[in-house]
Amino acid sequence: MKAIKFIALALLTASISVSATGLTYTRADDDKTKKENSMEGSDYQIVKDEVVDGIRYVTATPSQLVCSNQIDIELEGDTIRKVVFTRGCNGNGKGIGALIQGMKVDEAIRRLRGITCGKRPTSCPDQLARVLETISK
Repeated sequence: MKAIKFIALALLTASISVSATGLTYTRADDDKTKKENSMEGSDYQIVKDEVVDGIRYVTATPSQLVCSNQIDIELEGDTIRKVVFTRGCNGNGKGIGALIQGMKVDEAIRRLRGITCGKRPTSCPDQLARVLETISK
């Protein structure tokens, strides 16, 4: 019983996170350690980038800090044709996709870059902006 109380107390006073470098355990009251161990949110990967009939198709896996696990992007030149988020907040993902459809890549980056989600240093829109930045270079 003491072990269960100890584990419960440890969970209440600590945060556990998983990053690309492994499991991180920090005390909740140790903000400096938390900030040092938090990812900057730039650990996304572009897993597909191809052009078919003048349309560029890009698939990326975003940071593990966000709810979505895949972002599919269609571009025609420097204009966004379509964006689909897999998993995550379904309505928000659809809303972002609908709002930036037809938008220039630079404008989407400007509007979405730096948006956070709660205490996370990134978000699904921020991950999209980071991917767009990378592929537009």
